[in-house]
Amino acid sequence: MLELHALLDFTDCHWESIDSHPNYWYEGLCPQSGELLRLPRTRMSEDLARGLMQYLAADDSYDREGKMYGILLVEMPSGEQGILKAFSGLLNGCSILEGWVPPIPGRERVAFEEARTLTQLEAMKQELIALNQLPQRQEYEALFREFEVQMQVLSDRHRNCKQQRDEKRQLLCQTLAAETLEIALEQLNQESRLEKIERRQLKRQRDETLQPLKQLIEAADRRMRALKQQRKELSRELQTQMHAAYTLVNFLGKSRSLSSLMPTNSIPTGTGDCCAPKLLHYAAVQNLKPLAMAEFWWGPPSGDKIQGEFYGACGDRCQPLMGFLLSGLAQNPIVSNINEGLTGGLEAQPLLPTSNNISCGTGILPVTQMLPIIYEDKWLIAVNKPSGLLSVPGRYFENQDSVFSRLRNLLPDSLNLIVVHRLDGETSGILLLARDKETSSQLRQQFAKKQVHKVYEAVLSGTVKIEAGTIDLPLRGDPENRPYQQVNWECGKPSVTRFQVMAREGNCDRVEFLPLTGRTHQLRVHAADVRGLGIPILGDRLYGCRAAAKRLHLHARELSFKHPQLGERLYLQAETPF
Repeated sequence: MLELHALLDFTDCHWESIDSHPNYWYEGLCPQSGELLRLPRTRMSEDLARGLMQYLAADDSYDREGKMYGILLVEMPSGEQGILKAFSGLLNGCSILEGWVPPIPGRERVAFEEARTLTQLEAMKQELIALNQLPQRQEYEALFREFEVQMQVLSDRHRNCKQQRDEKRQLLCQTLAAETLEIALEQLNQESRLEKIERRQLKRQRDETLQPLKQLIEAADRRMRALKQQRKELSRELQTQMHAAYTLVNFLGKSRSLSSLMPTNSIPTGTGDCCAPKLLHYAAVQNLKPLAMAEFWWGPPSGDKIQGEFYGACGDRCQPLMGFLLSGLAQNPIVSNINEGLTGGLEAQPLLPTSNNISCGTGILPVTQMLPIIYEDKWLIAVNKPSGLLSVPGRYFENQDSVFSRLRNLLPDSLNLIVVHRLDGETSGILLLARDKETSSQLRQQFAKKQVHKVYEAVLSGTVKIEAGTIDLPLRGDPENRPYQQVNWECGKPSVTRFQVMAREGNCDRVEFLPLTGRTHQLRVHAADVRGLGIPILGDRLYGCRAAAKRLHLHARELSFKHPQLGERLYLQAETPF
């Protein structure tokens, strides 16, 4: 049965024609011709989507879980218009519901294998948690620290004793002679030998105590590495089977498996389950012509996703499929005019607006507040990322809005855009993007070789006693509490930060950070950990700040590097907003 709804089911408004000023474009390059294909999100499609929102609001069952929903305005061969509606993933545990577009076919062929693999993965997860939380790990670390203290105390005492013996030797050589001097010096040498024996005994005691614990921990770590590798292989195998089973159809009537459309070994979980691919695939199979589409979030907020807000195609799951799915779709006059303008046929319509407002995946936002551009040329672009916005799209539906996603919707050459490095979502400041692979590669080499100079500014939630210094604490991610990072002397990666107190501001210190390495959450952990500054950054609730603050007070203020193409050194700066 065709899951098609009448326009009057969603709106009372009468639209004479498709709106000629879209708020967003679903777009992609045709795999055959390389032509840029586009499908708009118009005011009309948004109005129809709001009608679906009213339908969802009337039923409490749609409020239990947050997810993306979408509508597709289509034209039947008869010329009559209708609406398709879809949800992403599962809705209350179901994939097929009457009145909704069904999932892309194929998954049912691997349902048994999926259930079996998921059971295995869950068992591995529980074993990994148990191995990671072995009580012997804490026991080993506590004993290791205790022996370190004992060794340090012993070394200090031996050093003082050696200094006293050296002074005695000088005095004895001045006051004694012959056999008497020889006896006295031998007594001092015997004291030195006894100290060496004492040191060896303490080391032996340390090794005998710690070695059994260390062997047990190393065995657990080997098992964890094996489990993780096995888990990765199982997941990859399942995903490969699923993606090979999914079959998409476009408007040329061609069908392709999901695995053939996405880069090898880089298909995110959930690809093919989003609204946009489901809607376009179904329209192609049913010989319906898409006119406009709109997707929105409904249910409890998640991340930066808010109920009732419109969002664009997710960057990692949907965007790579758009070119194929839209192939064969006749471009409407809006798209044709813009494409001709971009190729010189008509006067080009700028994709980077000259007014104060622009359209993006989340609606109309001021340019100056959304993505202020610090530097731009034909090879790279640097923006001042606001706090609360991701650098790149996340893996899940609720984390798709990002600097990368917004620029993809704004820049005419955005299909080749590459994010060179990243900032935490809560951190504001300079973010660098390349416009081609060669520029990206050269910039990333500079980051890897520590040739990029970075300066951050932060406000701590308290005061520190030391005005300046260097923090050297190795960091490792907590696999069971992502994205939390922790100091780990055994397995952590080297992490070094220089700091300088800039000013005392009441009960808080303003600090300048110069990270010499680029670990995840490095500055936040080095500030919060007692072995670092011992004071969390203001607003950093993940690492223990309890003071009231509207945002994380951490800003990437300066960035300098050698321009890969021009050869000159660029010095970029973004004023600290707090």
